[in-house]
Parts: sequence; C-alpha cells; structure tokens
Amino acid sequence: MITLGVEEEYLLVDPATAAPAPMVEKVRRAAHLGPFADGDEIQYELLQAQIEVATPVCWTLDEVGGHLLRLRHALASAAEASGCRIAATGAAPVLGGLPVPVTPIPRYMTMAGDARRLVDEQLICGMHVHVGVPDPETGVAVLNRIRGWLPVLLAMSANSPLWDGRDTGFASWRTVVFGRWPVSGPAPHFDGFGDYEERLEALVASEVIADRGQIYWQARLSDRYPTVEVRCLDVQLRADDAVLFAGVVRALVVTAIAEEKAGLCLPVLAPELVQAATWRAARHGLNGTLPDSLGRPRGSEDALEALLRHIAPALEDAGDLRVVSGLLHRLRQVGTPADRQHRALREAGLPALIDLLSGSGTSA
Repeated sequence: MITLGVEEEYLLVDPATAAPAPMVEKVRRAAHLGPFADGDEIQYELLQAQIEVATPVCWTLDEVGGHLLRLRHALASAAEASGCRIAATGAAPVLGGLPVPVTPIPRYMTMAGDARRLVDEQLICGMHVHVGVPDPETGVAVLNRIRGWLPVLLAMSANSPLWDGRDTGFASWRTVVFGRWPVSGPAPHFDGFGDYEERLEALVASEVIADRGQIYWQARLSDRYPTVEVRCLDVQLRADDAVLFAGVVRALVVTAIAEEKAGLCLPVLAPELVQAATWRAARHGLNGTLPDSLGRPRGSEDALEALLRHIAPALEDAGDLRVVSGLLHRLRQVGTPADRQHRALREAGLPALIDLLSGSGTSA
C-alpha cells in the first residue's frame, strides 16, 4: 500500500448572496475551539475568503473519506457560527463588489504587488492529491507517465462553470483562471530528475517567479513531502466525490511505477496536444469527445472505460476497485459537479445553488 493525502480549498461565502466573505480568521479561530480539527489541518490561502484543509497521511480511502468529512463538518460549523458558509466550488459564482483582501502573509503580499489583478481574481479552489513515491527519480517517471491522463481527470472533476454571476460556457473556469500564471498548466516531459531540477532552478533564477512554490503545473513533485502532487482537479461538492479522485490518482501512480519498473515503452505526447486536451476538458467536462492518454479523440464514456481498464489492477491490489467503480458509476449517472451546478441554478435559482455548494459540502 502506498500512502496518500488530500488538500481541499473552499470559498467562504455570504449565505444569502454567495458573495465572497473575507472571514477566514474568524472561521479558523472558531474551528479550533472544538474537538474536531487539529491546527495544522486548517490553513490560510491567498485571499481572506478562502480556507484550506489537509488530511493527515492516509493508507486507505476510508481514512481519506473520514478525515475529509471531519474537516468539512468542523469548518461548516465554524463558518455558520461566524455568519458565513463554506462553498465547495472551483470558482466563485458571484464576485461581489470590492476585491477580497489578501491574507497578510509576506509571500502573499509580494504576489499581490507583482500581479494585482491575477491575485484579485484568484477566487478559485482546487483539490490536490499527494501520493507517496520511493524516490525523486521514480517521482519524475510517474509525472511523465500520468501526464496524458490528467485531462481526463480534469474533465471528470470539473466544478467551476459560473463566474461573476454568469455562465462561463466552461465546465472548469478555474483551469482558465489558473492558467494565466507564468508557470502553470500541463508539465513538460522530463529527462529524469536532474532535468526536472535544472528546469525548476532555471525558472526561479529567471526571477519571473519568486520561488518553487509558484510552479503551478498540474502535477509536480512536492518540495515538502516525498510525494507526487496532482493539482489539476477542481474541489469537489461532496467528500466521497473527493474519495473517488484520491483512489484514481493513487492507482495511476501505482500503475506508472509498475510500468517504469517493467521498462514499458512510454510514448511522449507533444506539449501542444496535452495543452489542447486540457483546454477541451476544461471547456466541455464529460459532455463531448475527450482526447485519451495518447491524444486520440474519444467519447467521454470510452475515455472513462480506458482509464478504468488502465488502473484496474492497481485498484484491485489496494482493495479499492469496488469503491472506485461504484463512485465512477454514480459520476456517469449524475454528471460532473459542473453539470449539477447548472441543474440546481436552472431548476431553483441562486438559493438552490448556494445549498448545493454549501449544504452538500458537509455531506458524504
């Protein structure tokens, strides 16, 4: 069994209007008053209407789901006591009036000085999955081998169709917003760990970015933990939606490690193909064709079947096949979170959307 952990970002919103509520300090203090959350598990984010949680290191999907439910409940209770709600959405459906204040941490204040408008519009929330790897060289091999699958994961996870009171026409507007930073989107193919390190050092030396933390590739090696960190996912409406992606990402990593050890040939996708596939996944989610891991167009159902076939042995070995298959079946039945946001807004308006984003955020 290989370890994993999950980080989730949420918006803090006004319960009546869904406008961002810059109340992170109050919510964070309230969450610490109860017995439910450890101080290291609830963290600041760039803007004061955002908050992040991080699970401990986990071995099983049951652990991941249990920790996410515990942390979501703790934050939801603290937010309610503070006069706001947490919203598990990839992008703010309503922006409100004045820009949300930046969290007063030196690194964040520097970012605001360097890219004011980008920071003002960073009201987006993702889900990051960390999976343990035995060494950095293996980690880079994993990055190369999972690269072609990330657009499929993005399409499955899409949960940000609305922005500033309007339908964007995209399933994952968060991907578009995040893609405006200088080092973002799909990572390149690397010629080993040495090449990876040289590229990161060159980017920092260029002074276009301040530090390695501003390497916003959709998958990267963590500088803090011995893990591969997959970052392409929108935050999910429900905790068990997040469990699905934790299981799929770990299985992709395990499969990549097995392929690397077996010396299996790895076709290298051209960067423009990966970028195009990412854009299409962000635009359509699962509604339409989707390039597969080799860049070939497939129907979304075929792409999901190919993904499941690819990772089924790893899921079986971990005891996760039944859970992941069941959650994947539900995704096919009810659609992506972006589809669910559209339905809620169409059928019952803004109140139903707010209930979906905040009410479901505390349920399984």
